[in-house]
Amino acid sequence: MKHKILIADDEAEIRNLLKLYLSDGNYEIIEAGDGDEAIKALDRSPDLCVLDIMMPGKDGYQVLSEIRKKSNIPVIILSAKDADSEKILGLNLGADDYISKPFNPLEAVARINSCIRRFYSIGGAAPEAHEEVKVRDLVLDIDGCVLHKGDEVIELTSNEFKIMELLMTHPGKVFTKQQIYEYAWGDEYVVADNNIMVCISKLRSKLSSDQSEYIKTLRGLGYRLES
Repeated sequence: MKHKILIADDEAEIRNLLKLYLSDGNYEIIEAGDGDEAIKALDRSPDLCVLDIMMPGKDGYQVLSEIRKKSNIPVIILSAKDADSEKILGLNLGADDYISKPFNPLEAVARINSCIRRFYSIGGAAPEAHEEVKVRDLVLDIDGCVLHKGDEVIELTSNEFKIMELLMTHPGKVFTKQQIYEYAWGDEYVVADNNIMVCISKLRSKLSSDQSEYIKTLRGLGYRLES
């Protein structure tokens, strides 16, 4: 079964470049030249979206907001806006990764492959039983990629899910930023404090109005899930 990737960018050269480098993968490519086309293309149920920010019609942030209203599929922002504030905004809106233009197409493909593997567990062995992890009133459905807090379903992005999986399978254990980043993003850690801090902040807001009720910061060490 081919995974469908939506590439939304108003530059045909960018779309063609990514199509060329993804042609050897097991992917079906869906193209959109502006934000309105991208939103219409969501009806085709893509498995991952690569979104440019500056597009005619609705911009990438507006498209991302539309995606997050009904889906937690991986979203990678591809943009010439490389300021930290833009990256933080994209992550806060629910993006899983952010690639700045100009970019190395091989790196972009590697990140797309990493997101697909992380979210859909490509190549992994089928679980023998339905697996759940329980910590306090939190229940993480590993197979279904869903987090429950009591009767409430908490929607998570793929990175947020991986962070919760790491923390909940080791409650009380302290993880460094490097350990969290390499587990959740699947890449080598260099400097990604913004990514981690934004994801942890969003998770805390989703879990409780008390920011330190579940995930505790140990200054200079890292984070742990309170058991």
